[in-house]
Amino acid sequence: MSVLEVLRFAVRGIGANKLRSGLTMLGILIGVAAVILLVAVGNGSARQVAERIEALGTKTLTVQGVGGSAVLTPAVAEALDDPVLAPDIASVSPVTSTQATLTYQGTDHSVQQLVGSSPSYFAASNSPVGAGAAFTADDVAQGRPVVVIGQTVADELFPGVEPVGKEITVNGALFTVVGVLDEKSSASGFMDANDVAIAPLTAVQQALTGYGTLTSIVVEARTPEKVTDAQAQVSLILSQRIQAPAASNTQPYRIQNASQLLQTQTETADTFTTLLGAVAGISLLVGGIGITNIMLVTVTERTREIGIRKALGAPRRAILTQFLAEATMLSLLGGGLGVAAAYIGSNFAIVGVRPVIVPSSIALALCVSVAIGLFFGSVPANRAARLRPIDALRYE
Repeated sequence: MSVLEVLRFAVRGIGANKLRSGLTMLGILIGVAAVILLVAVGNGSARQVAERIEALGTKTLTVQGVGGSAVLTPAVAEALDDPVLAPDIASVSPVTSTQATLTYQGTDHSVQQLVGSSPSYFAASNSPVGAGAAFTADDVAQGRPVVVIGQTVADELFPGVEPVGKEITVNGALFTVVGVLDEKSSASGFMDANDVAIAPLTAVQQALTGYGTLTSIVVEARTPEKVTDAQAQVSLILSQRIQAPAASNTQPYRIQNASQLLQTQTETADTFTTLLGAVAGISLLVGGIGITNIMLVTVTERTREIGIRKALGAPRRAILTQFLAEATMLSLLGGGLGVAAAYIGSNFAIVGVRPVIVPSSIALALCVSVAIGLFFGSVPANRAARLRPIDALRYE
């Protein structure tokens, strides 16, 4: 029997009961679409997190106190800005941050992050100013109450109004807006990267937080390739400036490397995506079981047809091939529709995440669907091929 004849018989067999065939393909469709979409959700989530980490700057190191340790001071930050001991450090930005309520003409807006720092913080944190200008080193030295706001703050407080030059109150203290940051992309499920305000460290300390310890110190390496060297230099200087408590074996500070965070996140995201794909793969197996049941019913209904074909000389191989072809065709058609459904679904956010389809997941899902058709279709196909012509012809 030629390939065309096998396909013709397979199409006729599938078309003999359109509702049953449609339900079978629906099971495969759901399984394939679920695999592709869930892997796409995992990939999209990973990409969003990666964008947020990269937005912090791949050249940055962040030094933070551990367990509320009051060890980070402006003097420590100044010690890190040493061209002799730390030649691979481009800038050091002392940071104090707090929550604050910003008010303009009776309109209030609460920001989760009001940052007090130095001018170098804008470059180190990858926060360029889009309108107006950043504050200067002289503003920090004089403690001038000026502030640069994020796009969300500008939209909330100044709808349709140019913010630069306007005066706002920050927790009751008067500040002048001198700039607006460029808009950043914000991954779903994380703090809005545009809901931020940045002011001179001295002004924030004087008006809001007091002259206590720093929240963190942001260190920028000269190049991404020098981050590891810069981290070693930071660690050396901190070990000389900050002594661990005698009763503790751990340092009272930690150094976070944006590149290391990105690598850890990537590994975690890969595991999460694999898990999602495995869970979705279960639905493909369920679809395969459906193929077995449908094909067994089909074999039973077409027993007399099989008997006639075998009586006319059709070999066992021809019967086996026909039913395998039908099962595979059902899987392939259902898989193709599943790919189409996945592409349509990827245009919509799922649990707040925009899916990003992985091409390899499409090929894998289609290959698995075809393999399922062959595997689960082999049982009814073998049953049909083993029927004795005389028994098949007597079947009522």
